[in-house]
This record gives sequence, C-alpha cells and structure tokens, in this order.
Amino acid sequence: MDLSVQQGLPFGQNCDVLVLPITKGAKFRKWLDPKIATQIEADGFEGNLGEWLCLPSYGLMKAKKVALLGVGERSALTNDILRRAGGLLSKRTREAKAKTVATSLLGVTFGELPLREGVEAFTEGVLLAAYGFHPYHKKQAEKHAKSSLKSLTVFEERKALLATYERAFYEAAVLSEATCLSRDLVNTPSQDMYPLRMADIAKEIADGSKQISLKILDRDRMERLKMDAALAVARGSTHEPVGVHLVYKPKGKAKKRIAIVGKAVTFDSGGLSIKPADGMMSMKIDMAGAASVLGVFKALQSITPDVEVHGIFLAVENMPSGHAYRPGDVVRAMNGTTIEVLNTDAEGRVTLADALSYAATFEPDAVIDLATLTGACVVALGEEIAGAMGNDRRLLDRVRLASEEAGEAIWELPMPPSYEDHVKSKIADVKNIGAKGQAGAISAALFLKHFVPAGLPWVHLDIAGPAYTEREARPDMPVGGTGFGVRALVRYLQGL
Repeated sequence: MDLSVQQGLPFGQNCDVLVLPITKGAKFRKWLDPKIATQIEADGFEGNLGEWLCLPSYGLMKAKKVALLGVGERSALTNDILRRAGGLLSKRTREAKAKTVATSLLGVTFGELPLREGVEAFTEGVLLAAYGFHPYHKKQAEKHAKSSLKSLTVFEERKALLATYERAFYEAAVLSEATCLSRDLVNTPSQDMYPLRMADIAKEIADGSKQISLKILDRDRMERLKMDAALAVARGSTHEPVGVHLVYKPKGKAKKRIAIVGKAVTFDSGGLSIKPADGMMSMKIDMAGAASVLGVFKALQSITPDVEVHGIFLAVENMPSGHAYRPGDVVRAMNGTTIEVLNTDAEGRVTLADALSYAATFEPDAVIDLATLTGACVVALGEEIAGAMGNDRRLLDRVRLASEEAGEAIWELPMPPSYEDHVKSKIADVKNIGAKGQAGAISAALFLKHFVPAGLPWVHLDIAGPAYTEREARPDMPVGGTGFGVRALVRYLQGL
C-alpha cells in the first residue's frame, strides 16, 4: 500500500472513495456539497463508533464515492479507538472494491491525545487490517490481491505538521510489518514451520541489521549447556531442537539490558499425554511467543532504542514416539533444578525452564517471557486478553502501560506464596503440573519462577488466548495469528 500525506484538503481529490472519520456530533455539512450532506443527514448518520455510511458522489466531487466513518464520542477518544477506526477504513474500502482512497482527520477532535500518537494508531489500524495469509489457497490469494487498497493519501491543512505525519507513518509501517511477520509464522503449518526453520528466520533478521547478531545453539551446544529439560521435550520428534539467541545492541551506550524469552513449541501433540484430535487442530500456534520475539527483532532493524535486547527461544516439537519423554520422568534444567514430569502436555514450561535459566546467565536488568502456556488463562480471561504475572511491581506497571499504548490487552493475575505448594514434588524440586482444576495459569507462572534468579525483575505473559483468533473481534485483527506482544514490547523498549 502506498501511504502518503499531502498538504491541503481532500475534497478535490480524484479517488475511488473519500473517507471522513467523524466524532459524534461533529458538523460535516460545511465540508460537503449540500446535496450530499442532506442525503447523509437523511440516512441518520450520527458518528457512533464503527458507524459507516458510503454514498455515490453523484458527480458533485472528483471522488467517485464519499464515506463517513464514526469514531464515537470526542471525550472517549483513545489511540485504540483510532486504531480500530483505521482498521474499519481499511476493511470497508476493501469491501467497496476501492483501490485509491483519500482521507483527512479534520473531523476528529484529538483533545488531549498527542497528534503523532493518534495518527500512528490510526495508520497501524489501516495496515494491520489489510493483512491476509493465503500462501496455501490460490483463489483466496488472488481475491485478496484484487481487493487490496493500492494507495491511501491523508490530507493535512497545516504544513508544519506534515513531518509529524510522516514520522507516524514510518513507525506504524515498521510495527505493522513486524506484527505481520509474527502472524505469518504462527499461521504457517507446522510441516513448514519446524525448529530449524525458525532458526533460519532469525538468521534472515540478523543478516538485515548491523546491530543484531545471532547465536545458534544446536543439540550438541544445548547438551553442553545442560539444557536437559528442553532436550527431553524434543526427544519424541524427528525434528532437531535448536536454540536461538538474538542480540540487538544500540550504537551508543545501552541504558538497560533486557531479555525477551519466547515459547517455541512448533507443534504440540501433547507427547505421550496425547491431546484429543480436536485439541491438536490449532497446535501450530504453540510457537507464538517465539514468533513475537522474532517480530520484535524485525522492528529493531528500523526502530533502534538505546537498550541492549536479548531475544531467546528454544525451538522444539513435542511428539509421541519410542524416544519420547514419559510421565514420571525426572529431568534436570540448566540451573540445576529437577522437574518431575507428570504430564508431557505441560511441555511449554519445561522448555521455558531452560530458556529462562539461559537468559539469566547474561545478567539482564529484566526478563519478559511470552508463552501460549495454559488453557486455564483462556478460561479466566478469554481470547482477547493475556495474563500477566511477575515478581516486580515497576516492571509489571511498565509492561501494562506499554500494552495499553499498543492496544494489546493484558490483565494481571496474582502469584500468592500459598499457591507455591501446587508445584511442589515429592521426588524432585518441582513438578510440571499444579493442583487439578485449580489456578492453572498461576501455578504455571509459579513453576517458571523457579528458573528466574532471586532479585531479577521478571514478567510472564500467558498469551494462550490472544495469540490466535478464530473470529474477527476487531477489524485490525483478521482471523488467525495476531502477532500479540510485538507492538507492546517494542513500546516498552522505546520507553526505557
């Protein structure tokens, strides 16, 4: 999509559709031909959030059609509403088979919202809603290509603000591209998205930036590091496990060193504790945490915060075979903690045990992990909200604020010390499941806590719900992988 800003007003623009986002109660008659304005009023357009009215221009304007897009009450306007509005513009103009669109935000009163943030959120919505994943469906790929918006021109009267728009466009494009990379990885079937393929993608990202380096941990290296927990999970598969360690370093002195750890189970059959058939249908998504790590580093190729960032994941496939690890086995993680495996389908936390232990060796100032870890979190928070747990109030607050800015919802869950008994084992240091039917998301986080050194700030994001959607809950999030966490973590890094 060709995205540009021009000085002036859009009303004389020759395009397929002229779109005016309008807050509720805004006076649009002054901008439009009286005949068009009268028709809009007759149709009862009020400017409610999500409201859309598209009419022919009747030859009264150079645009073939004119559309009004409601963004709701001025007092309730947020960046996320603007992001949704951008998504609606993208979706509705595609439905109208428009190739060229002109728009202006003159009908939006920003109030206390900074202009750049608002424009960026609006543009993110446009770009994210334009996403489609069709490499395995020729007809859908052709249909999507034919209906895709070719150009969007945003008009701004004030020349002094054009640079603000251009900067907002740039960041929105970078973050959207990074999010869509993560979506692509999650949407790709496991036959083509296996551990070594994820390492190849990490190499492509590192090769695209002088500030990003890559270390690959093959099986031999993982054995020397004593990553016996992750290696146990990988034993049942014909695909070799591989560890990925990306490092971004700023050109100047780094303010902080942050480690981002992702769960990277490229397919989860449950192992010998095998899932029901229905439970396996979407298990290609179980590497979504690692996909978000890769998305963050894709963004770091262009957005360069003054912090050192380590992106770490251990990619494995969890399969049943004569070599698979068994319920009742005891494995030892890299930090020496022993784990009693009572359910081989609780494998994500077992691989993260080694990934977190490895991340801690680089003495980061903070660690954030993302994992499609528990169905219990989906039960608690649904498909649109991630669970957040951690050991540091300041870090939790910063991640929450970044998630709000990015429009990626999280909700903090408690980690009460009294629940630590849930993961105590009678024959090992910990067990990999909690109390039956109780606090599954919390007990998983309490398990992970054993692999984070005392005093190291840490936040765990259980993204099992929002990592993938089977219904379009919002226009900027089409069905499939969502890329959840990419934009929130980039915003977090930018804010340090």
